[in-house]
Amino acid sequence: MKKYRGVFLKNSSEISLMREANLIVYEVLDALEAAVEPGVPTMEFEKIAVDICKKRKVKPAFLGYGGFPFTLCCSVNEEVVHGFPSSERKLVEGDIVSFDMGVIYQGFYGDSARTVAVGTIEPEVQKLLDVTRESLMKGIEKAVPGNTLFDISAAVQGHVQSHGFDVVRRFVGHGIGRRLHEKPEVPNFVPKGLPDIPLKPGMVLAIEPMVTMGSPDVEILSDQWTAVTKDRSLSGHFEHSVALTDNGPYILSRP
Repeated sequence: MKKYRGVFLKNSSEISLMREANLIVYEVLDALEAAVEPGVPTMEFEKIAVDICKKRKVKPAFLGYGGFPFTLCCSVNEEVVHGFPSSERKLVEGDIVSFDMGVIYQGFYGDSARTVAVGTIEPEVQKLLDVTRESLMKGIEKAVPGNTLFDISAAVQGHVQSHGFDVVRRFVGHGIGRRLHEKPEVPNFVPKGLPDIPLKPGMVLAIEPMVTMGSPDVEILSDQWTAVTKDRSLSGHFEHSVALTDNGPYILSRP
């Protein structure tokens, strides 16, 4: 594994292992999405994630990370990220629920997220989900050698803001590999006064727009983890782990 400006560049064997990790994450997210319906306690999703990790004999990436007490981040409506599954919280028609999931497979991490509608949602809320997902793909399109990191950031921010939404600044994407969070940070906006870096083959980035219908400002609840929008507007979250290759971006967390 080579290093470039503090960023670990992965070889083809390492990327193959990360591909396997991310396909397991994809399996978990698909199972979670299939289980979404009104009346389901969000703790049920934690059980599904735990069961698949046991079945696939992989370690959950988030459980115990920095003290996080669950396998799954499960965030509902105004919860942006790091929400706790709960036996008391039941999904309601019209909710949206974000699942963020990671696993460790043979020493390498996989990480991906998606936001799912609960039953029928309002057209503007569906637009929020569509734009967030589209902004992720816009960012991935720019994840090619020869571009710079902030080309990804600009693509995400531009698409989101052109549709009247905004991106959270407090949380950003990240490099990923033998550690869950590696360099570089991948902001979903173009930061002022920070150095940009060229993109190189072998980089693996977890690109993850978090998009709000209102203010991009967030606050942390009393559990010290759950991040919510300050104005309690709804938030969407989509994420893929992406390897940069000479042939373009390789989305590891999608079949």
